[in-house]
Amino acid sequence: MCKYVMASDLEIATAATLEPIEAIAWKLGISSTEIMPMGNGVAKITWEALKQRFSKPQGSLVLVTSVNPTPFGEGKTVTTIGLTQALCKIGQSATCVIREPSMGPVFGIKGGAAGGGYSQVLPMEDINLHFTGDLHAVTSAHNLLSALIDNHIKHGNTSKLDPTKIDWPRVIDMNDRALRDIVIGMGGPANGHLRQDRFDITAASEVMAILVLASDYADLRHRLGEIVVGQSTEGYPVKAKEIGAPGAMALLLRNAFLPNLVQTLEGNPAFIHGGPFANIAHGNSSIIADKLALGAADIVVTEAGFGSDMGAEKFMHIKAATSGKAPDCVVMNVTIRSMKLHGGAFGSRGGYRPSKEELETENVEAVKAGAMTNLDRHIKNMAGFGVPVVVSINKFASDTDAEISVLRDSAHASGAKAVTITEVHAKGGAGGEDLANAVVKAVQDHVADGRPFTPLFVNHAPVMEKVEAIATRMYKAKDVYLEANAKKQLDKIISWGYGELPVCMAKTQYSFSHDAGKLGAPSGFTLPVREFRLNAGAGFIVAILGNMMTMPGLPVRPAAMDMDMDDDGRQTGVFG
Repeated sequence: MCKYVMASDLEIATAATLEPIEAIAWKLGISSTEIMPMGNGVAKITWEALKQRFSKPQGSLVLVTSVNPTPFGEGKTVTTIGLTQALCKIGQSATCVIREPSMGPVFGIKGGAAGGGYSQVLPMEDINLHFTGDLHAVTSAHNLLSALIDNHIKHGNTSKLDPTKIDWPRVIDMNDRALRDIVIGMGGPANGHLRQDRFDITAASEVMAILVLASDYADLRHRLGEIVVGQSTEGYPVKAKEIGAPGAMALLLRNAFLPNLVQTLEGNPAFIHGGPFANIAHGNSSIIADKLALGAADIVVTEAGFGSDMGAEKFMHIKAATSGKAPDCVVMNVTIRSMKLHGGAFGSRGGYRPSKEELETENVEAVKAGAMTNLDRHIKNMAGFGVPVVVSINKFASDTDAEISVLRDSAHASGAKAVTITEVHAKGGAGGEDLANAVVKAVQDHVADGRPFTPLFVNHAPVMEKVEAIATRMYKAKDVYLEANAKKQLDKIISWGYGELPVCMAKTQYSFSHDAGKLGAPSGFTLPVREFRLNAGAGFIVAILGNMMTMPGLPVRPAAMDMDMDDDGRQTGVFG
């Protein structure tokens, strides 16, 4: 008897028939005159249409997050898209808002970020590559400021910017470890001032953070002007507006600031906008895309990057604080194989990639151990914000009934409002109807209860109070240690008047701690802060923990090596 083999993501995507983007827009009450077509099946929403939707009554917001991810992925984006399809299938007015893929992970390990199986957004190939050029616009705007800084120094330096104390790097949307530490201006005075510099990946750029946190064009331009690029010879912060940069930067971002409309495999509207990573930035899609969607649908599903200790924590303390919109429900995505990893089935440290046979071997005790530690902490952390938590078990064909049963029982014991089995990868919206019904009930109950949203601290708390609260209450560290350089940087940031900004923790996504090898739910460790970076325009301070890098490197065999195109320009190989 032949075993059924599911088609690849690429085969499923290319076999789909796209509905006209005008028809997709109309499902949200957006007319053809209010969109800017950007190719087959893609459009941007005009600024006039956005402004009209901002004043409409806002729907309910559902935040999809996850346990600490493993090297083999947990399917959070698949769950986000599949839940949206399922909500529409049960008769709800729903859409989703997700982030734009970065080409760094696409060509590195991840291979794509448009969902998978029968829960994808289309056109998948375009979304995973250049899409509408938003990330390129961010790259250009960021590097324009870099170029203007060096030109400013060469031609008089009226701001008295100290060339040895410039904090503004360059960026590229690619994984390239060789650019982490570079020297520029070599070749004599004609080539500029000789100095040390670095590249970050575009997703980590403050310009990306500004794009997704700005409320309108005026706010966008203002925030760009407030970027602190370095320190003057007199010890004061020098801002981008003193270099004459914000106007041209804003102009480069004019179209990138407009959200992108696409569709799911089942013809449901979906928005994609912004692409910050949650391990080195705040990891959430744009505020204006959320606001547009909330004014057009009753339920909006969005996702926060990596585990709940990363993107979801930053949603609560950075994005919600900026937008004024907290989630009405949190969906906690979990897999049997992630619980096996955190339960010690593949060794006591992270980073190991188990074989297919190891992944599919039943191990009930490891699942239970992982659920009672890692999943338990994620559920309790999210519930602590005053938001109901629905656990979605993303089911794989190899998962056994005994493993699912112990995971379900553990999730209930940890305080989940509901626990559902989700099969949206294999079945599309039909595989997520139980999750959709549970989410609708959780949202309705939350609205009826009126329980307040409760962040870990007030907005105006000092930076170190925020760092310590996240470290001790979410990560369960015993204390925080500031390295000498970080202490000096923080003192300077406070002296400049930025000591009460939100904090964006940059750390490994694979553990609650700063050490990727600490699985399960580590506690009692000292959390080291290596560096503080001021993102004054975005409105937060980045705390670099442990050995976290803001420019990733490529793996031994990059995903790019398995991608190609045929003689007719059609993509071959697999994105995910």
